[in-house]
Amino acid sequence: MARLERLALTDFRNYARLAWRPEAAVNVITGENGTGKTNLLEALSLLVPGRGLRGARGAEMARYGAPLWGVAARFVAPDGVPSDLSTGSDPARPERRAFRRDGETVRGRGALADSLSAVWLTPQMDRLFQDGLPGRRRFLDRLVVALEPGHARELAAHDQSVTQRNRLLAGGRADPAWLAALEDSMARHAVAATAARLVLTDRLNDEGALGAPEGFPSARLELLCPIAEQLRARPALAVEDWLRGRLAAGRAADAARGGAGMGAHRADMALSDRASGRPAAQASTGQQKALLLGVVLAHAALMTRHRGEAPVILLDEPLVHLDERRREALFRSLEGAEGTVLMTGTDADLFYPLRGRAAFCTLSDGVLRPMGGNPPADAGSMDPKPV
Repeated sequence: MARLERLALTDFRNYARLAWRPEAAVNVITGENGTGKTNLLEALSLLVPGRGLRGARGAEMARYGAPLWGVAARFVAPDGVPSDLSTGSDPARPERRAFRRDGETVRGRGALADSLSAVWLTPQMDRLFQDGLPGRRRFLDRLVVALEPGHARELAAHDQSVTQRNRLLAGGRADPAWLAALEDSMARHAVAATAARLVLTDRLNDEGALGAPEGFPSARLELLCPIAEQLRARPALAVEDWLRGRLAAGRAADAARGGAGMGAHRADMALSDRASGRPAAQASTGQQKALLLGVVLAHAALMTRHRGEAPVILLDEPLVHLDERRREALFRSLEGAEGTVLMTGTDADLFYPLRGRAAFCTLSDGVLRPMGGNPPADAGSMDPKPV
């Protein structure tokens, strides 16, 4: 499986320059809050489809006072063939991002999907079941996009049609033919997006695919969506016709509420403990964290089987809310990792069971220092220029 050989940053977040060569497949990065641990994980997450683990815009990523920023990484396959991926400010239009693969400019982040995949868990996800449904839907869609990058295009096309239809309805005198065309687009893309979500949840719910790592609860995912209910019972084309009819009949109500009441943007996700049936929303904070970690690790295993290559696993503060038994279960699940794993934390001692099986680094003042006396990571000759 491809491994991260080096990561280089220029004027990214709090880093003026950084070049780092991981010493192992599993890497533990510790340091005080605010030192930039999450920024390192975010840099790698920007090399796969989507807007990274923070969902930030390109303009937010440049170091304060810097006009341009860049992230570059090299991955090496088992046969020794390297793959260079990079993203950063487009010099011609700094507010936009540019992407390169092996030195060649590519169109859009989706073009990098064949070269790299990644899954992640962040502390913000700890509130997934207390906050509103948009966060849960984004979590689910990230899982889908990792397996099917085209899902992002379906969502974007759907949301564009929704926005245009909302604008027409708000005007009060929209051309019915124009509305019908937009509703046709909404129906097609909503059904395609929902079908992809169903495939993902079915795969993860399969007893073989969702074999939770030892020590983690086995979880069950459920897609809460009337379109999904229709797709369970009817062909996709029939569901498109049904949704077009619902949208046309609901124009007045949608105009009054200021948005479409039906569509892919109304879906929600539910997660529960398979053994007890208890919904994650009613579980303890530690149980919720264990359920989410189990899903992320099962998803990584599913991606490895589906793509034939292990994804990069990015775990930001994964030990928060986990007791000792669950921490040890997480460490066991990462033994023999085939791809690159990055974990962060503030207390290196909590990761002690991984000594000898993982590389440890400490981060302070924008410098990443291996724990063990080796020279610190610096810019060297790997300074990535904004692309």
